Amino acid sequence: MRPSNRATDQLRSVSIDVDVTKHAMGSCIIKCGDTHVLCTASLEERVPPFLRNTGLGWVTAEYGMLPASTNTRMRREAQAGKQSGRTQEIQRLIGRSLRAGVDRVALGERQITVDCDVLQADGGTRCASITGGWVALRLAVNKLMAAGDIKSDPLLENVAAVSCGIYAGQPVLDLDYAEDSEAGTDANFVMTGSGGLIELQASAEGATFSRDEFTKLLDLADKGVSELVAAQNVAVG
Repeated sequence: MRPSNRATDQLRSVSIDVDVTKHAMGSCIIKCGDTHVLCTASLEERVPPFLRNTGLGWVTAEYGMLPASTNTRMRREAQAGKQSGRTQEIQRLIGRSLRAGVDRVALGERQITVDCDVLQADGGTRCASITGGWVALRLAVNKLMAAGDIKSDPLLENVAAVSCGIYAGQPVLDLDYAEDSEAGTDANFVMTGSGGLIELQASAEGATFSRDEFTKLLDLADKGVSELVAAQNVAVG
C-alpha cells in the first residue's frame, strides 16, 4: 500500500492555473499533489553572445525553492552568494528539456527564460517545473504569434516529465516525498507528447534494478506523461 493510498499507476491530483501573474508573457501555477510550482516565461529580444547573428532563438530556465517550501526553512541561495549544485543541475535540465520541443529557427533571434519557483515541495519538483514550464512557454509563444512577431509555431510538441520508482518492491508512478525518501530506485522521465524520450535520470538507491523493472517504470512514465500532456492542453485551451 502506498502512503497516499494511490494505485501503483496513479498520478497525484494535478491542476494547472494559468495567467497568474501580471507581467510575465506566460505564467501558471502547477500543483501535483502537495508540490506547487510557479512557472513564468519572460521574453528578451536578444540572445546569448554565442547565438548572435545566427537566426536561432534560445530557451533557458532558472529554478529555485522558496524558504518556506520545505518543512524547515531553506536559506535563500542569494544569501549564500551562490547557487547549489542541485539548483544548477535542475535548471539546466529544465532548459534542455524545453529546448528539445522548440524549433529555434521559427522562434527567431530572441530568448525566452522560464523561471520555476517552488512554492511548496513534496517530491517531484523538477518534473512539475518542466511540465508547468512548458505551459508558461506555450502561453508566451501564443502571444508572440498573435502579435505577428512569429510567423510559424516554434513549439513542435508538448514536453512533460514525471517521476517513477520502486517503492516497497513495486514499480510506482509519481513519487511523493514519503515514497521518494524510501524508494529503492528513483527515476525521472522527460518525454514529448508523442512519447519520445528527451532525458531520463535513474539510479538505484540500494539494490540494483532489473531490465524488466526498468521497462515497467518506462511504461508507467509513458502513462503518466500522457495524462500530464492532457492536463497541459486543457490549461492552454
